[in-house]
Amino acid sequence: MSDSITVVKVGTGVLTRSEDGTLDGGALVRLVTALANVLDRGHRCILVSSGAVGSGVSSFRLDGYPTDIVTRQACAAVGQAKLMQSYGGLFANFHITVAQVLLTADDLRARANHITSTLHRLLDEPRIIPIINENDSVAIEELKFGDNDELSSRVAALIGAKRLILLTSAEGLLAPGSDIPIPEVANIDEVFSYVRDSQGRFSIGGMASKLNAVKYAVDQGIETWIANGRKPERIEDIVTGNGIGTKFLPASRWTIPPWP
Repeated sequence: MSDSITVVKVGTGVLTRSEDGTLDGGALVRLVTALANVLDRGHRCILVSSGAVGSGVSSFRLDGYPTDIVTRQACAAVGQAKLMQSYGGLFANFHITVAQVLLTADDLRARANHITSTLHRLLDEPRIIPIINENDSVAIEELKFGDNDELSSRVAALIGAKRLILLTSAEGLLAPGSDIPIPEVANIDEVFSYVRDSQGRFSIGGMASKLNAVKYAVDQGIETWIANGRKPERIEDIVTGNGIGTKFLPASRWTIPPWP
């Protein structure tokens, strides 16, 4: 079954409105519809979803992403409930059940076997989709990871996924001086200098964070993509090998290094 597992990571910038950080209902509907189509074709999918902190910001009447850890954790506690309520209702339209999995770095260090067993048991059920997020409301260290990019690559390696798709606000990785995404990258180390980093008020990570996650994933033999999260209908094409975005070819080896 591992050959059919795809991990999809979606960032805060895709899920929330840039003007106020509230959840973008249209973006959520398009994403859920696309993932439901992937499941209908017999593929197994894990969604790593950011957006908890960003979606909680409006409840605290903030005009930007909170800078202090306590407020960020409080926003995550409120926003995570909003996020899962939205996912649950939307996926139910497709007779798909959501399973919430909140993880910390310590979980991945000390309880990797339990996490793997739980995720694979969930994936055994064709109408269940695990939705993973960092447990931002209690874990300070996770707020440094970069909008779930690293977490998604670690989870993909942990469960032996075939591919990882990082959905962002860009079409893919852009070459210097170009607005056209690079279709394929064979050597991740050669493109780090291409980063033109920017991020919204309500998000954490940027392209540099994504390339670090890509490097970890491809080093574990996982095909990895950076694609436009505002056009999630492209996920199905990516899964079948014909998608639009930047595809990073996996390394030949398959050895998962220990968590640092």
